[in-house]
Amino acid sequence: MRVDIRLGTVVDAKFFPEARKPALKLWIDFGEEIGVKKSSAQINKHYNPDKLIGRQVAAVVNFPPRQIGPFMSEVLTLGFPDEEGEVVLLAADQKLENGARLF
Repeated sequence: MRVDIRLGTVVDAKFFPEARKPALKLWIDFGEEIGVKKSSAQINKHYNPDKLIGRQVAAVVNFPPRQIGPFMSEVLTLGFPDEEGEVVLLAADQKLENGARLF
């Protein structure tokens, strides 16, 4: 299966208190072709919901959706672990069009 990684803009973010591990719920706009998709991400250590809105992030958009407690996560938001294993988001260093594909 080919992995489809796209860039999108976070349009909403909220704390996810129902998750077993601390997480945030993200709504990410991937442009007209894909639309807005939801993601659950364990990124609380470095990110606050208010600071994420408007930020572009990379995500895998063609994995099957996954039920995380009461929330359906539709895309896998990507990041790298820091020295403590906490996620640092993967993003472009310039603003690009939502839905831009990694190749």
